[in-house]
Amino acid sequence: MLKVLMATSEAVPFAKTGGMADVCGALPVELKRLGHDVRLIMPAYPSVFASGQPIEETDVRFDIPIGNQVLTGRLLRSALPESDVPVYLVEQHDFFGRVGLYGEGGQDYRDNCQRFVFFSRAVMETMRLLEMDVDVVHCNDWQTALVPAYLAIEYRGARGFESTVSLFTIHNLAYQGRFWHWDMLLTGLDWKYFNWQQMEFYGDLNLMKTGIVFADAINTVSPRYSEEIQRPPLGCGLEGVLSNRRECLSGILNGVDYGVWNPANDSALSQQYSIDNWREGKARCKAALQERLGLLRDPNVPLFGLVGRLVEQKGINLVYEIMQRWSHQHPVQWALLGTGDPRYHRQLQELAHEFPNRVAVRLEFSDELARQIEAGADMFLMPSRYEPCGLNQLYSLKYGTIPIVHETGGLADTVVDTREETIADQSANGFSFDDFSVVGLERALERGCNLYLHNRQAWEQIVTTAMSQDWSWKRSAREYVALYEQTVARVKETICA
Repeated sequence: MLKVLMATSEAVPFAKTGGMADVCGALPVELKRLGHDVRLIMPAYPSVFASGQPIEETDVRFDIPIGNQVLTGRLLRSALPESDVPVYLVEQHDFFGRVGLYGEGGQDYRDNCQRFVFFSRAVMETMRLLEMDVDVVHCNDWQTALVPAYLAIEYRGARGFESTVSLFTIHNLAYQGRFWHWDMLLTGLDWKYFNWQQMEFYGDLNLMKTGIVFADAINTVSPRYSEEIQRPPLGCGLEGVLSNRRECLSGILNGVDYGVWNPANDSALSQQYSIDNWREGKARCKAALQERLGLLRDPNVPLFGLVGRLVEQKGINLVYEIMQRWSHQHPVQWALLGTGDPRYHRQLQELAHEFPNRVAVRLEFSDELARQIEAGADMFLMPSRYEPCGLNQLYSLKYGTIPIVHETGGLADTVVDTREETIADQSANGFSFDDFSVVGLERALERGCNLYLHNRQAWEQIVTTAMSQDWSWKRSAREYVALYEQTVARVKETICA
C-alpha cells in the first residue's frame, strides 16, 4: 500500500477552472479503491464552503515565512464525495478568501506568487505536523511546483520524509507561473538556485520550470503531449529543460468517470441507451436535440456537435469558415455550445439567424445541453490546435458520437482514424487530420459524412468500437500506481547507491 498526498490548487466539487480539477477530484477516489492510502490538499476558497460538502475544523495551525513576513494559516478537513478520501483545506483568508482562484476580470492576482508560495509551504508543514510519512507527494501544475523544490532542498532525509518522493504532473505547459525575479525572495530558497538550469527563465522566476527541475518524476496527461512538449512550439520555451529530463518524463491519459458520463444512466437524455440499444437511443436523442434547438427534425441529416471554448486554440476559426460555406452547400446541421472570443460569438449568431434550420448556437454553458449534444449529435468536433489530453472526445466515444479531431496530444492517443485498414481490424473509432488547416478539417468532415451517409455497416462498426472502449479512471489509476512504484524504487536505489 502506498501513502499518497495529492497537492492541487483545484478539485471537483470544491473548486474548478479547468480539467485539472476533474483529475484531482476523480483520481484519488480510484487510487483509494485500489487499496492505497490517498489524501488531497488544496486551498480553502469560498467555493469550498459552497460545495455542500461537510467541513470540519482541526487544531492544526501553521506559521509560514513569506519573504520578511510570517503569515498564519489553519487546516480544515473534508472528504471527496461518496468516498473516504480525506481532503485537507488550507485556510488563509487574505490569500484564498477571494472571488476567483487565480484572478478576476481577466487579470491575474498580482500576489499569485506569494499566495502559492504560502500554499506550497503549507503542504510541507501539513505532512510534517500530521506525521503522514508520505511515499509520494503528487503535485499538479505551477501552483504546487515549489513542493518538489522544498522536498529536494529542505526536507529530503528529514524525519518523516526519508522515503518521500515527488511526482509533478503538467496539465497545460502554457501556464507556467512566471514572476519577476525579486519574487525569488518570497520562496525562502537560496539565491543560488536562481540560475538558468534551475529556477530562472529569461530573467524571471518560473515555477513550472522549478517543478520540472526538482521533481523526482514528471508526467503529462497524455503520452503524445509528453513528446510534443519536448520541442517547439508546444514546449513553450521549456523544451530544453524537459528534453534534459526525458528519462523521468512520461504521459498518462486522463480518465472519465463513467458513473457521471454514461448514456446508460444519464438523466439529461430523453432516452438512456447502451451499446446494446444505441441505434434506437441515439435516434431518439437526436430527434429531441433537433427539437430543442429548433433544427429541422430529420433523422438522416448528419448532425455535428461542438461543446467548449469558442477560441482559436480550440479550432473555432476552422469550424466557422467551413460552416459558412457548408450552410449554403451541404445538407448538414450544427449544434454549438460554449463561450469564448466575442468575434466568433457575433459571427456564429449571424449564421444561426441566417440558417435557423441548420445552425444552432448557444453562447452559454449548460451541463444538461452538453450531455444532450453528446448523445444527439452524430459526430463531435474537436479540431484543437493543441490539446494536452481532452475529455470531450472521451465522452463522445462512450456516447457513440464519432469524434473528428486534430491529431495532437490526447486526441491523437485516443482517436484512431477511420481508414480501410482500421475498419478491417476494427480499431477505427473516429476521424483525425494532421494538417491544422481548413483543408485538413474539411477533408475529415467529408470523410465522416460520406461514411455516415453511404456505408452504414462501417459506420455502425466504428460506433460499436467507440462505445466498447475503456477510458475509465480505473485504467488511469493503475498506470499512476505503476509510476509511483517505479519512482519510489528508482529514488531509493539512487539514495542507497
